[in-house]
Amino acid sequence: MEYMKTERFQVGVIASTHGLQGEVNVFPTTEDPARFKKLKKVRLHTQRGEEIDLDIASARFFKKFVIVKFKQFDNINDVEKFKGCELTIDRKDAIKLAPGEYYCADLIGMTIVDEEEKELGTLTEILQTGANDVYEMTLKDSEEKVYIPAIKECIKQIDVENRRIIIHVMEGLLN
Repeated sequence: MEYMKTERFQVGVIASTHGLQGEVNVFPTTEDPARFKKLKKVRLHTQRGEEIDLDIASARFFKKFVIVKFKQFDNINDVEKFKGCELTIDRKDAIKLAPGEYYCADLIGMTIVDEEEKELGTLTEILQTGANDVYEMTLKDSEEKVYIPAIKECIKQIDVENRRIIIHVMEGLLN
């Protein structure tokens, strides 16, 4: 089975309306909320499964939210129904990665092996803790979860081509 790269990335979720002119409060889920200033287009995913391409007229920041105005809407009644809906962007519009950086969405599902090439499990989630990311691995022959710190002492190689991550099994990690 060929692996499909993630084509869309979530950048935020609409939390509520803002004022009467059709603006919305967006809770940003991107690493860099300031990018809303540069974004021109987003796709709105409605609760009913529709996808609507929207043009961003303006974005400003207030507390933990980005207040976004879409060119398509000028009235609170037009946007009220979008509470809780996610906003995504195309992969081509995503933040460019530096060498050695990866999109979290592309790593999920990778096989995790030890330095002797023994398969240990699958990367099922990436937890962003602040200090460093933590990789959640579901063990190969069970539903048990193991948490691996994403630090260079532990993560030896991320092989995107072959969809695997080689780790150094630190003492106490698997027992």
